[in-house]
Amino acid sequence: LIALDVSNNILLDYLNVGGNQLTALDVSQNTELTKLYVGFNSLNSLDVSANTASTVLKCASNQLISLDVSTNIALENLDLWNNQITALDVNNNTALTILKASRNDIITLDVSHNTALTTFSCNENELNSLDVSNNTNLTSLICYSNELTVLDVTNNTVLTTLSAGDNNFTSLDVSGNTVLTLLYCHSNDLTSLDLSNNTGL
Repeated sequence: LIALDVSNNILLDYLNVGGNQLTALDVSQNTELTKLYVGFNSLNSLDVSANTASTVLKCASNQLISLDVSTNIALENLDLWNNQITALDVNNNTALTILKASRNDIITLDVSHNTALTTFSCNENELNSLDVSNNTNLTSLICYSNELTVLDVTNNTVLTTLSAGDNNFTSLDVSGNTVLTLLYCHSNDLTSLDLSNNTGL
């Protein structure tokens, strides 16, 4: 598909048009949408401001340079992997449990309001800081290939997966992350690492 008109389909609840050649998609009339899958197209913009009922939005592998989700307060699952996004504001998306923002050009990302997050990936961006102290429900944190000089996961006691390789931090305290089963912290500047409490590794 190179074009799709759903402007008259006002009762649409679920739309999956992933893996096509769409360069534009107008969903402004589809106010009943709860799930929208538009990944692997050629979209350079996407207006979802009218889709306030959406709980799932997956737009991975497009050419998006920005995405405004400020009105999408019901979102639980947001996947924008592999785009060209430089800034992302998820402060209003307090229902998010899954956020995948990997492979973009994001410099800063505030997830302090997203306390329901369980899965968070932000690898392969340009982040020089990351505060996950409020994200106490996180079970999976993927943040490798950034420019992080510090990573504090002391509050993330239910983490089972931590992938933080290829950054710039010199220390990492995982003594309180006792349920970790996977830990990647290669290619940093670590001088020591105490895994004595991490018996599940």
